[in-house]
Amino acid sequence: MAFQKPPGTQDFLPGASELWQYVERTAREVARKYRFREIRTPVFEATELFQRGVGETTDIVEKEMYTFVDKGDRSMTLRPEGTAGVVRAYVENKLYGEPELSKLYYIGPMFRYERAQAGRYRQFHQFGVEAIGSEDPALDAEVVALGYSFYKEVGLTGVTVDINSVGTPEVRAAYRETLLGFLRPIKDTLCKDCQSRMERNPPARARLQGGPGQVRRRAIDP
Repeated sequence: MAFQKPPGTQDFLPGASELWQYVERTAREVARKYRFREIRTPVFEATELFQRGVGETTDIVEKEMYTFVDKGDRSMTLRPEGTAGVVRAYVENKLYGEPELSKLYYIGPMFRYERAQAGRYRQFHQFGVEAIGSEDPALDAEVVALGYSFYKEVGLTGVTVDINSVGTPEVRAAYRETLLGFLRPIKDTLCKDCQSRMERNPPARARLQGGPGQVRRRAIDP
């Protein structure tokens, strides 16, 4: 019997692995310059952590998580993203008790049960940063600058930065009502996913039955 790698995964052979080392080394050097410290969290966590942290109505939670029940009859999930585990570690280990804000970065494998196709992998690697403990907007600017510096250091050109905002709670509430007012009359023409989410979390990009796929966030595999 000839064994093969699982669908949606990759082998990084000599030659390619050195490129990965270069990207990871560059990420760590850039993070260090911005005074971010590395944090390493478990590859799997309680399923409820991702349901609450990522959002129960997202594609990630509803369709793409690798979830299993362990021998202790606990539901566990291979991490689909890094933020939820970092925030859990921040609270559990009382990092909020430190005198300075926590500037943390992580590098590691993430897992999503995506449809296996070119450019999408069920195991992918992600470099991310989390800054916790300050509401200063300058910190947001610093995170944006860090990301831009990383792309520049690895040699990417033509990179542009687009700034967006989800708005204030008042603006989001008004937008939600306006969006629902538009979607309710055409509910029967929407896909089943959009119909089920309409009241819980109205989709900003509604998908018509039989129409093109929704745009989704995903990690870019270097």
